[in-house]
Amino acid sequence: MSASVFGILMAVALGALAGTAIGLFIGFAAKQQRSEWSAMTSKERIINIALVLFFSALCIAGLAWYMFT
Repeated sequence: MSASVFGILMAVALGALAGTAIGLFIGFAAKQQRSEWSAMTSKERIINIALVLFFSALCIAGLAWYMFT
């Protein structure tokens, strides 16, 4: 199946949205978040960024696999 530009952009957009939500929720559940960015330590910031990036990449890959196979 060929991938159109719209399909690729949709997989990236939805994957990034879902991955961000999952990453932020896990960071919140692990008590690695504060109400303001400036109130967090650098370790907490790095953990939150890593969670969002990891789960966004995972969701994008999962959606792309599902949509294009």
